[in-house]
Amino acid sequence: MLRKRNLFISLIRLTLIFSIWLTLFVGATAIWAFLNLPETESIKITRQPSITFLDRQGRILASYGDIYGQSIVYEQLPNNLINAVIVTEDKRFFNHNGIDLRGIIRALLINIKAKRVVQGGSTITQQLAKNLFLTPERSITRKIHEAILSLWLEFRFTKKQILSIYLNRVYLGSGTYGVQAAAEKYFNKKVENLNLYESALIASLLKAPSKYNPISNAKLSEERTRKVLVNMYKNKLIDIKTLENTKKNPKHKPPIFDPPKSTRYFIDWVLPRVRSYMGEIEQDLIVRTTLDIEIQRKAEESLLKISNQYKSANQSAIVVLDLSGGVLAMIGGKDYGDSQFNRVTQAQRQPGSAFKLFVYLAALENGFSPDDIARDSKVSIGDWSPENYKKEFLGDISISDAFAKSINTVAVKISESVGREKVIKKAKSFGITSDLINSPSVALGTSEVNLLELTGAYNIVANGGNGVWNHGIMYIEDVEGNQLYSRKGFGHGKVLQNNIAKEITSMLKKTVENGTGRNAKIDRSVAGKTGTSQSLRDAWFIGFSSHIVAGVWFGNDDDSPMKEITGGTAPARLWSDFMLKAHEDIPKKELSNLMLPSKPVSNKQNINKKTKKESGSIFERIIEDLISGN
Repeated sequence: MLRKRNLFISLIRLTLIFSIWLTLFVGATAIWAFLNLPETESIKITRQPSITFLDRQGRILASYGDIYGQSIVYEQLPNNLINAVIVTEDKRFFNHNGIDLRGIIRALLINIKAKRVVQGGSTITQQLAKNLFLTPERSITRKIHEAILSLWLEFRFTKKQILSIYLNRVYLGSGTYGVQAAAEKYFNKKVENLNLYESALIASLLKAPSKYNPISNAKLSEERTRKVLVNMYKNKLIDIKTLENTKKNPKHKPPIFDPPKSTRYFIDWVLPRVRSYMGEIEQDLIVRTTLDIEIQRKAEESLLKISNQYKSANQSAIVVLDLSGGVLAMIGGKDYGDSQFNRVTQAQRQPGSAFKLFVYLAALENGFSPDDIARDSKVSIGDWSPENYKKEFLGDISISDAFAKSINTVAVKISESVGREKVIKKAKSFGITSDLINSPSVALGTSEVNLLELTGAYNIVANGGNGVWNHGIMYIEDVEGNQLYSRKGFGHGKVLQNNIAKEITSMLKKTVENGTGRNAKIDRSVAGKTGTSQSLRDAWFIGFSSHIVAGVWFGNDDDSPMKEITGGTAPARLWSDFMLKAHEDIPKKELSNLMLPSKPVSNKQNINKKTKKESGSIFERIIEDLISGN
């Protein structure tokens, strides 16, 4: 009996000693942790400044850096969002003092039963403390700091303020921080306008923003969002009817706002320009661009549709401009994920007959008329003799018809008659910055250019002869709406006389109506030119309506020849398919620069029967002196 009593006393003594030491240890640890708390005088966030790109309608195209939305107060938060967040993250948020012991015990029991961590015990206040003041490291010290700071936050702020600060700072995927940034990123709307489904989706991201990202993981996102909705029902925050309608009715599940992936080609092109305008970026920027998401999407659809029909070309590209030179769409390849090389701006390729625009412009400016008669016949310059695509000669033909049918011999004769220097000078005045080789073959587009600059040159014709600079930025602002940069002016003035603009427009229109560009015809007045380089290595079509200009290119990155692809096939068909889509809701309008030839030719037979003396004597006499013909 005495032995049992002594054993009992010893156990009590050991328990007391252990309790004292445990208390001292915990107390000492708490005091040390308290003394080593991080600074709480101000809440500072270290991050990279963000650049948010908007299309011309104000829709988000892309974002770089850490994107923080505007701060939202509690009263701006929709009730559905508040309820979804609370029921998902911290059901007892409004009833605890920063640390929820009941929640910790519940999570512990659930995890023990599941034999893995399936539920955390951290409150919203604890998560906020960690996000504001602490590092992500897992340690006892950090957890103690987290608990102490949670109590401090609860003492310092109201529950509404804590929830607002948390939702303004929490990471929600795709580079976004805060519910306002997430609402704009995923739904292109303000947070106060979120519906029930959208609110539940944003709440679902809190658990694992990357895993449940609605853009990259749409299926997982939907599954998680449905769980949040069911949880809201179980907690009597919504009724069964609302739950079922929200789960089944598409109206409650709008498509996630996701710009076409091809938009990245444009962003890659415009981003260096932001940095050149702004220098070192030290604040968040909003960049309003010229791009139109809907036009970009239509261009992408047409490119993929037509490109997949032509297997001998592994790449294609398209760029669309408004008449001021603003880029409406830019697709530099079939798949940005496979290749970030931009074939609109970076690829230097031979334009073929698309370059003949400058040959005929130089001719028109030097006294030639669309009705002048030229001789399609063999021409030799030294040991070089160009051939026509069909390897035949048509004899006497009007300049206008020679342009429409893309006759190589006539283009070379005109270039040599006018002077290559004038042709090159005209191309340069139209915005061609690539090097142009002064050789007889320059008339046939053997000097390499890129698609953007060549399309921009055709834009000058489309807008009546006014020089324009291709551009992608309208203005740059800070997040407060202060304008830091604004584009002023669009070009370098008049570079083409009105009458010449009208004549060349008529010739370009003729090319589409009954020339090499017939596949580009649509249900309205358009004009354009085909281009095919040597050995079918490049194929182009560039043209315009009264509203927009578009340039298309097909080819292989290794410069290998294509099979049966010319400017009049795949490029013209892609151009036509896109232009039909782009003009669906635009009233038909005649080309403003159109002027019919003053001396229309009655028929082709009469052209070819004219004598040398009767034919365009100004043209033929000069040519015969310069070049040996047949």
